[in-house]
This record gives sequence, structure tokens and C-alpha cells, in this order.
Amino acid sequence: MEGGLDKTLYSGSHLLYLLSTMRADTHQRAIEAFRRHGGILRTKDVLALGIHPRTLYRLRDDGVLEQLSRGVYRLAAMPELAHPDLVTVALRVPRAVVCLVSALAYHEATSEIPHEVHIALPRGTSVPRLAHPPLRVYHFSGAAMTEGVEEVQLDGVPVRVFGLAKTVVDCFRFRNKLGLDVALEALSEAIRHKGVQPAEVLHYARLCRIEKVILPYLEAMR
Repeated sequence: MEGGLDKTLYSGSHLLYLLSTMRADTHQRAIEAFRRHGGILRTKDVLALGIHPRTLYRLRDDGVLEQLSRGVYRLAAMPELAHPDLVTVALRVPRAVVCLVSALAYHEATSEIPHEVHIALPRGTSVPRLAHPPLRVYHFSGAAMTEGVEEVQLDGVPVRVFGLAKTVVDCFRFRNKLGLDVALEALSEAIRHKGVQPAEVLHYARLCRIEKVILPYLEAMR
């Protein structure tokens, strides 16, 4: 009897050891998968890599992962993100292009502090719902949506943002919503301090059909 009991206890302990080892191995493989992808993954990408949702949530609950937004996780041990809001938007709304005041802030060409992430989406695209960060969505079409887009790497994540010359033109396009002062400051910063040439601004102004609006302000800066 005693021998049988000892064998049962040993078998149970051995089983617990095996389960613990398997769990540790599974968790380590998940962590390595995050590291291979810059420390940040969406839930659907995690599942595509063969990681079980239970593993994902256990790592979150254990503090190994932190949730940036719904469906976006990163390794908690990674250095703090320099651009957490832009990275989250790029991952959650891949068709978005950072625009207007948020793009100006990225290019360091404004004194404005955006309290929402300004993004452009193709006309007809539904407005995404994010708990965080808050968004301000603008719908662009044609050349206004496709021209002047740059892809930059922020915290290891590709983020699409309008270049500065295009952003200046967009600020004039939306001057009634943003304020003319925002557009004028952007124009001044771009040309006087950021190396943007007036010809670049005029190029995008023509594409967006507001050349007559911007030209007097450009001429006043000569």
C-alpha cells in the first residue's frame, strides 16, 4: 500500500513538473516570437505564429506583456516607446496616414500639442474605433491621399506619415478647422527652419488645387 502510494505521489509530482516545463517552454517561445518582431505584435499576428490565446493572456497577466491598445501587445521589458500613439495607430489602422497637426508634431514644425492622433483615410473608409489613442479622422481622396506619403520606422514599426511639404498644404486645405495660424506657422517653420523649398509646397498645392490660396503667403516670405 505504502509503495503504491509513493508511486502515485511520484507520478503526480512528475506530471506537474512536466506540465510546468512545457508551460515555461511555450511561454519562452512566445517571448522569442515577440522579440523577433521588434517586441510588438497584434493578436492576429500572434495567432498566425501558432501562439495560443491562453499563452498570450497568461503573459499579459504575469506582466511579461503590456497591452498598448485592444489587440496590440508589447514586451514589458522593452525600452519605453518614443511614439506609442503613432505606433498603436499604425498597427490597428494600417491604411491610415498620419496627417495635419500630428504630422506637424512628428516633423517638429508646430507649437501645437495634438490631443488626438490626426489620420487620413481614403474617402468611403469607415471610421475605426479605438479605446486609445483618441483619433481625429479626415477622409482624403485622389492625389491628396496618395501623394507625399512617407514610411518611417518608429520604435521598430513602419508608420505612414505625410511629408512636411504635403502636410503644410493640407493645413491650408483644412485651415477653417485647424485655424489659419496653424497653417502659417507650419509654412514658416517648414521653409525657414526645416529646409522645405517653396517649389515643393507649390507642387502639392497644385495637386490639391489650392495654389491661389498659398501663393500670396509664399511670396510674402521672400
